Amino acid sequence: MIPIERNDHQQRTTPTHRKMLLVEDETDARTILSRRMAAYNWNCLAHASAESALKDPELRHVEAVVADVVLGEGKLSGIELILELRKLDVRAPVVLVTAFADQQRVKAALNTGASYLLEKPFTTEALRNVLDKVTTVDIDLARLVNRALARARLTKKEEEVARLVLKGLTSAEIGAMMGNSEKTIKQHLTQVYSKLGVTGRAEFFHLVFPS
Repeated sequence: MIPIERNDHQQRTTPTHRKMLLVEDETDARTILSRRMAAYNWNCLAHASAESALKDPELRHVEAVVADVVLGEGKLSGIELILELRKLDVRAPVVLVTAFADQQRVKAALNTGASYLLEKPFTTEALRNVLDKVTTVDIDLARLVNRALARARLTKKEEEVARLVLKGLTSAEIGAMMGNSEKTIKQHLTQVYSKLGVTGRAEFFHLVFPS
């Protein structure tokens, strides 16, 4: 068993634990990381594959997801896991872990919706700092996005397109991700802009994130 060090502040207080989905196919790495993150008040729902993680009954209650990009235990990768989570309307920020952070993989991860790409090897302190950052930012941005989109009474498809636009994806990239043509995505965007009373992306961004 790996001992968990606690500082004086942790010993004197009883902090609220937060729930995290951890998807790591290496047994030792999964076990050690789960134990160490417990010292930072993160309860890990640990799984060896994306398929197993997607069946977790507590999935909708997680505040963050940490997943390896390459998962040998199943067919889905960490990047594909993000798409499945969004289909289930799980909006928790996702931190992807990889030993090979090449430019193409970074772009694919971020375009799919990852909040952060963390290169191996990393310390638990580094992961804790990343989680603190992405959960705080995600809450603030999600509040702005949800508030703006709630006014428009968008269809589910229109809302999906709108959220991807807000991540900076082009109509062509959104179409490729959603299995639609660029023309179809632009038609959805026309409806989104009309319902929100804006004329294009610039006004859309300003409406959601006023300066």
